[in-house]
Amino acid sequence: MKVARLHSMGIVRLHDEATRAPGVGESLVRITAVGLCGSDLHWFSEAGIGDARLVKPLVLGHEFAGITETGQRVAIDPAVPCEVCEFCREGNPNLCNNMRFAGHGQTDGALQEQLAWPTRCFFPLPDSLSDADGAMLEPLGVALHAVDLGKIRAGMRVGVFGCGPIGLLVIQVAKAVGATEVLVTEPLAHRLKAAQQLNAKTWQPGEEVDVAFECAGENEAVEDAIAAARPGGRVILVGIPGNDRTSFNASVARRKGLTIKLARRMKHTYPRAIRLVESGAVKFQSLITHRFPLEKIAEAFAVAQRREGLKVIIELA
Repeated sequence: MKVARLHSMGIVRLHDEATRAPGVGESLVRITAVGLCGSDLHWFSEAGIGDARLVKPLVLGHEFAGITETGQRVAIDPAVPCEVCEFCREGNPNLCNNMRFAGHGQTDGALQEQLAWPTRCFFPLPDSLSDADGAMLEPLGVALHAVDLGKIRAGMRVGVFGCGPIGLLVIQVAKAVGATEVLVTEPLAHRLKAAQQLNAKTWQPGEEVDVAFECAGENEAVEDAIAAARPGGRVILVGIPGNDRTSFNASVARRKGLTIKLARRMKHTYPRAIRLVESGAVKFQSLITHRFPLEKIAEAFAVAQRREGLKVIIELA
């Protein structure tokens, strides 16, 4: 089968490899669609992310859908928590210290034609969702978890600072749970336009929001989120900084008595995400701007790295 492996910074190569047989509790799935995420770009551009470094050629890809050997179309959760540690037992599997995660560390991800993965991570796709939609359920899950942390109530004003795919999904989810106004910042014109098409307005310094979501991984966006949050408000940091450092003006945050939370992936979101898309509350169509076959994976990463569009999808079927 065809497999795309990251060998070093900016170097991804196609290989012919044997399919790994499923282990206990696993099923073989034929991969049909994979989304390229900002965290994939960290691996591609920096040969790592945060304190995790590339130690061997790695198959990236954690936003994915496929078809099981029985013909069932499924979206696939990339996270495999241990289910026995303290955090898993508390209902917080996203904080599991023993987690395996597709396309991270030494666990190969979905940029390959077939993958053996725990069957408990499969979520059947309804006919109304495409394979690309199935891949998009993972970033939607991240947005859902972030909004859960924000505790948005009906009538609130929300800020989204950074309008890549995650930020655009946060806008949609925030509106779905009752936010009546969303203010945004985004330096790239095409991404700002995408946010405006979702009826978001450009944030102006001095305007206050109840909950601010930083979705860029840039300190400028963090500073704007801190500045925009009203006294007693909440700031949710979703973006992943390239240098593994986040900073902000502490006196402003302290004076306002802000609650600052960091979003760690997602938990228990796939069924809710599917229902949101089925209901029409969240739409993926305008977010998917580029599609490539696996054979053009290097070109796909180049497009994603240049931030030319929004979401890049690799289609394998």
